[in-house]
Amino acid sequence: MKIDWWTLGLQAINVVVLVWLLSRFLFKPVAAIIAERQAAAARLLSEAQAARDAAQRERDAASAETVHMAAAREQALREAGAAAEVEKAHLLAQAQLEAARLREQGQAEIAAARAAEARAMQDRAATLAVDIATRLLARLPDSARVDGFVAGLAAAVAALPQGARATLANGAPPRLTAARALTPAELEHLRTAIGQSLGRAVTLDAAVDPSLLAGLELEGDGAVVRNSLRADLAHLLEALTRHDAQPNA
Repeated sequence: MKIDWWTLGLQAINVVVLVWLLSRFLFKPVAAIIAERQAAAARLLSEAQAARDAAQRERDAASAETVHMAAAREQALREAGAAAEVEKAHLLAQAQLEAARLREQGQAEIAAARAAEARAMQDRAATLAVDIATRLLARLPDSARVDGFVAGLAAAVAALPQGARATLANGAPPRLTAARALTPAELEHLRTAIGQSLGRAVTLDAAVDPSLLAGLELEGDGAVVRNSLRADLAHLLEALTRHDAQPNA
């Protein structure tokens, strides 16, 4: 086989030229385009990665915020529960105090009502007792309705202050009231007894008042002396119906 070196050389030159042409006009632009595309793809990948990272950071922040909000909600619920317990205890204590106050007030009102009823019953009993005593004393003999009270009246006159006794002795004739009409002897006896108590003779203005029941009363300028069953019963009724102030239970 015979080799044509000229033909082989020309073909080699053609190959070199073709490679140069391809390298100059095809390979380099294509390589540049590929490099540019790779750079664009890298940028896109970088941007995508940055976006993913940003999204992850946002998700992490949102998750942290959710956890924080949940913790804050739990704390708020605990604080609200504690405040509710405190308020509940406060309201319960107030309710207990109010119930105790109302109970004490009710007990005091009941005690006051019972005391008032007891006083009313005592008053009625005292009035009834005095009324019975009045009816019984009205049956005394006429002599007992005067004789037994002379000495007491004279002693009461003698016990008056000096000024009152001087007024009775020197003023207008004192009024002597009896439960019944006095006999002349009884009136003279009384005039003598009262005169001895006053230290001088006196004139008496006699009067009758059956409501005295029994006894005598002497009334003059500036002095009144009562020695009668009516006065005694009035004092007794006052004593029986007197109610000393009692503190509320």
